Amino acid sequence: MSIRFIIAGTAILWLVACLPERQYADEPTLAFESFEPRNDGTATMTLRFTDGDGNVGLTQADTLPPFCPTCLHHYNLIGEYQEWRDSAWHVPELIVPYAYRVPVAEPTGSSPALEGTIAIELTSWFVMGNDADSVRFSWTLWDRDLNPSNTAMSDAVATP
Repeated sequence: MSIRFIIAGTAILWLVACLPERQYADEPTLAFESFEPRNDGTATMTLRFTDGDGNVGLTQADTLPPFCPTCLHHYNLIGEYQEWRDSAWHVPELIVPYAYRVPVAEPTGSSPALEGTIAIELTSWFVMGNDADSVRFSWTLWDRDLNPSNTAMSDAVATP
């Protein structure tokens, strides 16, 4: 009885060890996962990402060009806010953009490939006092080689 268990356990470990490592493109990919609004006007937006060469994220020390505070790539996750008004999507000019510095993600194991989620805490997710029926966001993530991801679009969310 115990010999069968040992043989079965060894066979399972051998099969798992032979599974191929995940392969992703060197450019990051991004996908909308969820949007969770709260009663206080804040929300959490969750995005899923992959990156084949494992160079997603910036450290606090990344302050020289092209990541300097006045540089185009100081923020590596950029969101575009869109409103549904008059039967079309509009992009209003915002005083504070949806721009974030996603921290470095460290790969585990021998493969540099990364897969994970990014949770964004939105302190405000809609512009009050306008006539938008709903809003949505599009997101782009840049890696340290300045490769952009695809554009990930959130679902439309009805405004309160």
